[in-house]
Amino acid sequence: MCQDETMVGLKTLTGKVITASGVKPTVKVISPRDNFWIYGAIEPLTGDHFLYEYPKLNGECFQQFLDWLSVQLGSDYAILQIDQAPAHTSSVISWQEFIIPLFQPPSAPELNQERKALASS
Repeated sequence: MCQDETMVGLKTLTGKVITASGVKPTVKVISPRDNFWIYGAIEPLTGDHFLYEYPKLNGECFQQFLDWLSVQLGSDYAILQIDQAPAHTSSVISWQEFIIPLFQPPSAPELNQERKALASS
């Protein structure tokens, strides 16, 4: 299985402020953002996928996702390909018996070459 997260939310709109020439504007900036994270895992061959929403991207939420994913998988084993984000390598992570982590290397130029070859064909 492959796993990753994405943030979904609203960004504060920016605007313009009129000032005299050479005067820097002083404006109170309020940038509240309503957002959340979607954690997901997919089995590429079958298309089976598992998605769950969390308020943050951190080790605690990732642990909750792993616990939830373990329940969804039951007694099935899964090799979970993940990147080396701090949330995935946090000391609070306790890997389930049936979920085996497979960490991607920090840099994999050979994958980019394959991707370019596929795109050009």
